[in-house]
Amino acid sequence: MPILHVAIPHHDEARTLPELLVRLADAALPEDWTRRVVVCDDASPPESRRTAEDAIERLRQRGIPALLVAHDRQRGKGAAVRTALAAILSDASDIDAVVLQDADLEYDPRDHAPMVAALARGNDAVYGSRWSTGARSLGAVQRLGNRLLTLASNRMTGQRLTDMECGLKLIRVAVLRTIADALDEEGFGIEPQITAALSRVGVRIAEVPVAYAPRTVAEGKKIRWRDGIEALRVIRRERRRPASPREAVAT
Repeated sequence: MPILHVAIPHHDEARTLPELLVRLADAALPEDWTRRVVVCDDASPPESRRTAEDAIERLRQRGIPALLVAHDRQRGKGAAVRTALAAILSDASDIDAVVLQDADLEYDPRDHAPMVAALARGNDAVYGSRWSTGARSLGAVQRLGNRLLTLASNRMTGQRLTDMECGLKLIRVAVLRTIADALDEEGFGIEPQITAALSRVGVRIAEVPVAYAPRTVAEGKKIRWRDGIEALRVIRRERRRPASPREAVAT
């Protein structure tokens, strides 16, 4: 029976993580799939860490295996994603899949099901796309920035994505093993880096529409304009980056 491993980077999001995990537990998956959750706490303050621990324990009580791994200093979203992925890949099966899920409530776990269903159509990686559902709620600057970064990424990778920066990314474990060693971004640059690594091993990324409820800076949104500049730097660098040994074997 395949497992959907949910990798959740978390830093001081005590206001949203408990509700997210409740929604996660309530969200259905396609038949025969089960779910496992790994939260990486990126050095949250002690009170926020305790809230995360309590929320994860309640998830376990509902019968969903869940693990909390933690950093002793804040390193960034990319580092938290990589730590969660390392914990998952240590014992996951190649028939499993991993979905990246932010700890806030911008993305709905109910969208995991149609993304998993897309795997049955022969896809090895599936991204969410906000443009057919929730894009109207994005501000003009964010829409423009997202489109520019997606266009730049597509030109580098040959993909035809509409929303490269979407925080919901689903990848088969067998494929993820081939690119994990190539992931080294500490911050938000992890998004274009994952896309570039998948492209180097010849994976054509599918997209499915997903809901989106954007947060404001006042509500805790962490990404800033400088992160867009950093993403462009990553896109340019990855264009010239040679394949890692595992990527070379996969191709």
